[in-house]
Formats: sequence, structure tokens, C-alpha cells
Amino acid sequence: MDIGVISTRYARALLKSAVDQKLDAQVYQEMQTLAKSFIEVPALRQTIDNPMLSKDKKQELLETAAGQNPCPLTSSFIALVLKEDRESVIQFMANSYVTLYRKQKNVIRGRLITAARVSADTEQKMRQMVESKTQGTVEFETEVNPDIIGGFILEYDTFRMDASVKSKLNNILNTLRK
Repeated sequence: MDIGVISTRYARALLKSAVDQKLDAQVYQEMQTLAKSFIEVPALRQTIDNPMLSKDKKQELLETAAGQNPCPLTSSFIALVLKEDRESVIQFMANSYVTLYRKQKNVIRGRLITAARVSADTEQKMRQMVESKTQGTVEFETEVNPDIIGGFILEYDTFRMDASVKSKLNNILNTLRK
């Protein structure tokens, strides 16, 4: 069976249970934390895939990776995944849950890159602008990159607006070279 099919089926079932129990937002946070843990701690994958490690230890480790005190639904989900010997794809399940949740709740990821730190007010205005254009909720991430010299780069969904000084200077340079 395909990993994508398996992970999506488990994620769909978890999302349905979470919505029924009104825990979908909490499980969303925990699945994001779990997925992030696999990225930040590469040894987690090797440890979870180790057949010598008991299911109890794997349960404990995965619950810790999902956050300090995961909700009972997340704990029982992890137990089910371990019982069915699907722990090798739990990272994909977590990512699938995050994707399905965002789609269901119309959550869009946005990113604002600036040359210098922006005020919370400016960040909020950019978030509101994106929300008005997309008719959804925006998870906004800001990044400081002095290489763009000035201005900003705004990315969300498939849209990218580059109003950086660096790109404008590059455009002028390319025009002069022609």
C-alpha cells in the first residue's frame, strides 16, 4: 500500500474524531509539533523505527514529541498507530492531518520577509490584507533577511509579491545590460 494513502486515511479518521470531540484545533497544534519534532530531531526517526524499542517506550517518546501533555485523543491515536505497526509513517500522518485541517478550516500560510524587523502593527496589517484577499485565516510567519536591502517580499498560497530593493536593483541592472 502507498504511504500517502495510508497516512491520509489515518489523518482523515483522526480529523473526524477530533472534530466530533471538538479537539481539532488542539490536535492540529500537536500534529504540527510532532511533525516539527521529526524535522528538528533526526534521531527520532531512527529511534521510532528501532524494532528493539518497546511499544510503551515508543508511545512515551511520540507523546513527548507531540507536546508536553497531549490530549487523550492524540495519545489514543498514537497507541492505535503503534498497535497496527504503522509507526514508520506517523510523520506522514501528522503532516497529512495538518494539510487536511488547513484545507477544512481555510487556513493559508503566509510569509513576510523584510530587511529589518517590522512592528507588530505592520505585521498585523499585512495579515489582514492577506486575509481579506483570500477570505481565510492566515498563519503568518515573519523573517528578517538583510540581503534584500529594503522593502519586503510577501508570499502566501501561490502568490509572491517581491517589493524588495534588491530585486528592483537587479531589474535595473538587467535592463542596462540589454
